[in-house]
Amino acid sequence: MMKIDPSLKDLDGLFPRGFTEDQKARAKTLFLKRLSLEAHRFYGGKVQTVPKCGVYGLNWFNVWYTPGVSEISTTIRSDNDESFSLSNRGNLVAVVSDSTRVLGDGDCTPPGGLGVMEGKALLMKYLGGVDATALCIDSRDAEGRHSPDKIIEFVKMLQPSFGAVNLEDISQPNCFRVLDELRDACDIPVWHDDAQGTACVTLAGLLNALKLAGKTLAGAKIVLLGAGAANTTIARLILADGGDPAKLVLFDSKGSLHSGRSDIRDDPREYRKWELAQKTNPQRAATVADALKGADALIALSKPGPDTVKREWVSAMAKKAIVFACANPVPEIWPHAAKEAGAFIVATGRGDFANQVNNSVCFPGILKGALLVRARKITDGMAIRCAHSLADFSEKRGISPDNIIATMEETDVFATEAADVAQQAVQEGVARVSLGWDEVYRRAKADIVAARSLVEDMKKAGHIAEPPSELLEAALKHALDAVAGQ
Repeated sequence: MMKIDPSLKDLDGLFPRGFTEDQKARAKTLFLKRLSLEAHRFYGGKVQTVPKCGVYGLNWFNVWYTPGVSEISTTIRSDNDESFSLSNRGNLVAVVSDSTRVLGDGDCTPPGGLGVMEGKALLMKYLGGVDATALCIDSRDAEGRHSPDKIIEFVKMLQPSFGAVNLEDISQPNCFRVLDELRDACDIPVWHDDAQGTACVTLAGLLNALKLAGKTLAGAKIVLLGAGAANTTIARLILADGGDPAKLVLFDSKGSLHSGRSDIRDDPREYRKWELAQKTNPQRAATVADALKGADALIALSKPGPDTVKREWVSAMAKKAIVFACANPVPEIWPHAAKEAGAFIVATGRGDFANQVNNSVCFPGILKGALLVRARKITDGMAIRCAHSLADFSEKRGISPDNIIATMEETDVFATEAADVAQQAVQEGVARVSLGWDEVYRRAKADIVAARSLVEDMKKAGHIAEPPSELLEAALKHALDAVAGQ
């Protein structure tokens, strides 16, 4: 067995040359899933609490705690907004989930979501310099049904301890009501990353893909496969940013959305779908195959593939077609299959393929910007500004059909997003404090560099151990054996 570089930079190089593209794609998925299991077991999770203050002698506990801290409590009592600067509240996000729709795995029970929510906290810290806490809750009522009211009440109650809330992996239609009610009711930003985060990064990628294809958002015919929290929000932002509703078609599990869908109209929980059904698809396309004929872009966030999207559908799209296949963990169609069918640009939600359209390149920046100006909410205008910030940043450093948006490795993108979003918050009057673009950028960049340096320093000091080579090799052997046996 070859020695595996722990950086995992060359995943394709791990597999035999005789593997087909399909075998290689399946093997990568199996390798990453097994490695994830063993690495989490090795580390016992992936986040911990580390002090940000110094302890220069035991008397400093009298400063950080009693009796000195009494001055902090009474100062905040007199002005609650002081909590943003006298505690970590100003840089702290609650990652809240009832774990009813965890990635592509469905209802995983409340503790089952901890791996994803801790992952969110890790990404926020490492990429955006933002602290976060995973809070997986039981949303069931007395009858055993998942209740949006319980989530809403929980988030309202935790507001005094956090600067923002990131909602995650809440099943539809509950997710729509939870977000909309909390955005209005709370005095801190409540952000649904599955919806708004995915919408931001997808809009950014779409804008640049259309530029490369020589097309415009207003002129593009766009089909969205899936009508959950992500795609309905993507559709809303596309329309708000200039997309043509007559050229937009969404599909849920029962067919296309249109004004004749009485099942959506008559279900008050589906109000977000109904808003879109009334605006889009005036031609009432019957099937996905029909809708994709001559379409410029397909945005799929639906059932994991690899055969959810058919090759013949892609072949029937317009010249220089754009395919976003973003289901996890397996995209609706493998990128190589979409390219072979004629797609010009293909994106997925995975980092092991070209063009990762994943909210991880968006939410650390937008949340950092909102926190630095102590925003009371994240508006659709702020989300669209973030999308354009990401698209513009990427275009300035150069884009191509296999590189349409910046990656997580580009530290500057998060500080740039933070600064742009903060300015939008100030312009819209939802910021508690007004900071200039340069000041937000400087502070965000410093916090991001400090967070990454902290991880590197802990690795060098041995406080974070490198995973043993046997662990990586066992995961690879598992993947190779599984694919060989299929």
